Formats: sequence, structure tokens, C-alpha cells
Amino acid sequence: MVVATTLNFSAQISVADTTYRPKTYDQQVEQFRSYHNSENDIIFLGNSITARNHWEELLQIPTARNRGISGDTTFGILERLDEITEGNPKKIFILIGINDISRDFPDEIIIENYKKILQRIKKESPSTRIYVQTILPVNANFGVYKNHYGKDDHILRINNFLKEMKKEKGLTIIDLHDHLDAKYTEEGLHLNAEGYKLWAALLK
Repeated sequence: MVVATTLNFSAQISVADTTYRPKTYDQQVEQFRSYHNSENDIIFLGNSITARNHWEELLQIPTARNRGISGDTTFGILERLDEITEGNPKKIFILIGINDISRDFPDEIIIENYKKILQRIKKESPSTRIYVQTILPVNANFGVYKNHYGKDDHILRINNFLKEMKKEKGLTIIDLHDHLDAKYTEEGLHLNAEGYKLWAALLK
């Protein structure tokens, strides 16, 4: 039974395009590596939903650092995670997974990658406080991001897994999904200004 499960998981990985990286991925990672690190840094790690905001201004925290890359996935996070942990930041806020879902990566693979991300942060930067944020809902009414639509069950399954980890030491789960509904979106996926304000209020 264990062998069958392992073979099935390997087959799922072979179907997923794990080599995909956004067009600007290498350039942005290179920029991130050139920046000064501090143990006081508060890192916001994720995809375009994270990347589109100026966290230091929104939160009025000078040490907030934006490490979002538009289009990034859990595989991309794992590839560049050493750049995040090398500075032993004070806090890391993670929001990732919606692009994995849009590319039809199996839920089991996304969950396994989340486990790897958290394990590596704890190992490589043990003093860092980790905050995992649930994946935001997608509103199909706008008709813009069709690859993201019709996959609410996958979002809920990943989010349920994240919520189950709330008792882990050094880890805090922030449930954004149940607070940032359709009225806070620009085009069904990304947040508008009011959405980011509410996000900031939830963090505070």
C-alpha cells in the first residue's frame, strides 16, 4: 500500500510542470539577494497579491520587506527560500498557493511543498516567527483569470490543512480567506486598496 501511494505521488509530480518560473523570477531574486539583510526584517513572502503592495507604508513599519514575485508558486518559493532565511528575519508572513492551484498542481503536492517550506524556515532560521496566511477566495464574475476559476474546493482543502497546523510551535495561522470577500477585489483575484487596508487591520 505504501509503494502504491509513493508511485501515485511520483506520477502526480511528473504531470505538474515543477520547472515553471515567472518571466521576471531570476531578475527579482537577484535583486533580493543584493539587498542588505537584518534580523529585524519582517518579510512578506508570496506571489503578485503580496508583490502589489508597499508593506512598509501600509503598515508604517520601516523594516517590512516585500518578497513577492508575480506568478510565483510553492516550487518557486522553495527555490529562493535560502535568500529569505539567510538573514534570520524576525518574522515571515507567507501567502502562496493560488498559482499552484491555477496550474492544476495536485493538492497533495502543494501541501507537501508547504511542509517543506515550513521545515526549512525552522531549520535555517530557527528564531524566526512564521505567519501563514490562508489563500484568498477567487471571484469568477469578473472573467479575467479563467485558469483560477472553479477551483474553490482546492482552495478550501489547502486552507483546511493550513488551519490544522495552528497548534505548531512558532507558527501562527491568519485566516484571510473568510474576511477578504468579493468587494475587496479589483478583477476577481488581486485586492483593491480597501482590501489591503483590511489585510493590514487583520495583521495588526
